[in-house]
Amino acid sequence: MKNFLLLASLLSLASITFAHEPKEVVSIFHDALSKGDTAEIMRILAPNVIIYESGFVERSRAEYAAHHLPEDIKFAQRSNLKVLNLAEKRMGDFSMVMEETETTAQQNNKQVKYFGTGSLLLEKIHDEWLITHIHWSSRKK
Repeated sequence: MKNFLLLASLLSLASITFAHEPKEVVSIFHDALSKGDTAEIMRILAPNVIIYESGFVERSRAEYAAHHLPEDIKFAQRSNLKVLNLAEKRMGDFSMVMEETETTAQQNNKQVKYFGTGSLLLEKIHDEWLITHIHWSSRKK
């Protein structure tokens, strides 16, 4: 029993030690989009996430899952995202991650390139960083 408690304590400490930082959560989010890993995406989005994308607003994780998420996954799977710049500003239990990206994709049998900017607000909830707001915009090269 003593060994079990020691092992449980060590595993608990390990999960705290390996908790993802905000920039890592953003990277995991992009990776999950490109893999089509909806479960992982839903895990790191807060239930009340607000997403601004191309002039549209989605006011919850469930709304995003029902609307833009399938298209975002399709696009991520047929494109290549390169992060050009990634910055973070932390304010207590909140973190703003700002990204500049370059995305190449095939559209209508042509290679297209987009430059994008994103602002992602994360909140530390129960020792885990969750995405609570995303604002994306992009332009063609």
